[in-house]
Amino acid sequence: MKMILVRKFRVLILMVFLIACTMHIMIDLLPKLEKRATRSDGEVGCSCTHNLNEDWGKQRPKNTAESGWPNKHTLRILQDFSSDPSSNLTSHSLEKITGIMDKNDSFKKLEQRETVKDSNNKQLIQDGSIKKPQPGLGYSRLAALFQHPLYKSAIPELTEDDVLFNVNSDIRFNPKAAENQDWQNVGNEPNEEEEFLPTGEAHVDSYPNWLKFHIGINRYELYSRQNPAIGALLQDLSSQKITSVAMKSGGTQLKLIMTFQNYGQALFKPMKQTREQETPPDFFYFSDYERHNAEIAAFHLDRILDFRRVPPVAGRLVNMTKEIRDVTRDKKLWRTFFISPANNICFYGECSYYCSTEHALCGKPDQIEGSLAAFLPDLSLAKRKTWRNPWRRSYHKRKKAEWEVDTDYCEGVKQTPPYDGGTRLLDVIDMTVFDFLMGNMDRHHYETFEKFGNETFIIHLDNGRGFGKYTHDELSILVPLNQCCRIKKSTYLRLQLLAKEEYKLSKLMEESLQMDKITPILFQPHLDAMDRRLRIILKAVSDCLEKLSYDNVVENDLDSDLNNKTTKR
Repeated sequence: MKMILVRKFRVLILMVFLIACTMHIMIDLLPKLEKRATRSDGEVGCSCTHNLNEDWGKQRPKNTAESGWPNKHTLRILQDFSSDPSSNLTSHSLEKITGIMDKNDSFKKLEQRETVKDSNNKQLIQDGSIKKPQPGLGYSRLAALFQHPLYKSAIPELTEDDVLFNVNSDIRFNPKAAENQDWQNVGNEPNEEEEFLPTGEAHVDSYPNWLKFHIGINRYELYSRQNPAIGALLQDLSSQKITSVAMKSGGTQLKLIMTFQNYGQALFKPMKQTREQETPPDFFYFSDYERHNAEIAAFHLDRILDFRRVPPVAGRLVNMTKEIRDVTRDKKLWRTFFISPANNICFYGECSYYCSTEHALCGKPDQIEGSLAAFLPDLSLAKRKTWRNPWRRSYHKRKKAEWEVDTDYCEGVKQTPPYDGGTRLLDVIDMTVFDFLMGNMDRHHYETFEKFGNETFIIHLDNGRGFGKYTHDELSILVPLNQCCRIKKSTYLRLQLLAKEEYKLSKLMEESLQMDKITPILFQPHLDAMDRRLRIILKAVSDCLEKLSYDNVVENDLDSDLNNKTTKR
């Protein structure tokens, strides 16, 4: 009798175990089952969603090389998963998850590229659909600006050490480097079948536009003035089919990593407030929202100033159901989707702040605006060095930074490498001018490409906290210029040019921003504020010229070799 009871007990335990396993598997597969149901009948239990029209049965071609594209792994490895070097992977790495999924689901058929010869040859400043500014019909201020001699200066002749990637390089790369968060510590040589050339064997013309952008990076600029791939890349960001979405790890606010059908990737910042909403006066700079339209406007402003240090950014209207929820493999992101009382699709994701139902991002009913910023090359191929901004703020409600209380602070900076030579201090002044025009107080760090050492430009990343206030000019942003009284001649002359009525900054920005898909990008008072702030910058330089000689204030960077130029003190 006792043996029978023991056997029944064992059978009972086994049945409970099997039931628990079954329930666990069903819960794990629930997102996939619902997505399959969505694909089959186009409904998700809400009348506000749209039917899916994608062909889910398409398979990846057997040989992607035949279609003229570089290998998928080669393309993916050339991109950085984050604009922040300290976080090279997402919270749920797309690469890791893809490796777990079935191979037939991991690869989708590469669709035929759109034949847009006109858009490839068309310069970004020549869009016939935009409104042409005065003084006459058909006149373009942007076209006139970029024909000005100040925008025709050439960079020094490039050597192999001056380009980020050598297209004909024999160096081979491990495609799994992007999957491994500890890639810097890997000491084993990759297998021969896992090695790929950085650009494959195909002709450069067949590369996707994001790869052309990466290849064009050099010591002096993120992209050249006449690079046709930049205009085409902006078009890709706003129109390419989104094949995968995941949350970006780190950061105070939600950002998404979006992957396109050509294996390009971009950082998506969703719309959090309308154009006319101004940052409340009681908000600290570090608790302000990041604005998607500020990222877009920053790219256009950086280009008009001829810095070309902001990666391409474009606006896009995204379908939250079809282009985020239905393509994400990030379960944490997927589980935050819900339908609001107004019958709109919403989600909130995971982040340090502003990621809760109270701060949910809702569509109308499932359309949401956002900015898409092209990624820089992956850190495993192009390491970047992060520098602490000498004029970094305290990020404290009561404490002040040293530069706020020490009027001679710049003298100490000038004696500290790398600011004691080269162009680094002048580049920081450029960044100061750029930030003041936007009203951006959140410049705590900046980055450079490690390959070029200290003799290279500063990358202007994370500009989402610009254009928050149009009624207030934050003069503390100009402290580096006021304390150091140094500025590049090229920057000074361009600022003077943009203050003229013929090349008025606000009008140039208005014309440039009209080319974006979600125009208008800026509220008109923000455009007017830039003209006002430009006059303040020129007044600051004028004050320096009254105290010091012209040669001690304005550094002539137009007639000297940038490789050998040293900053006058």
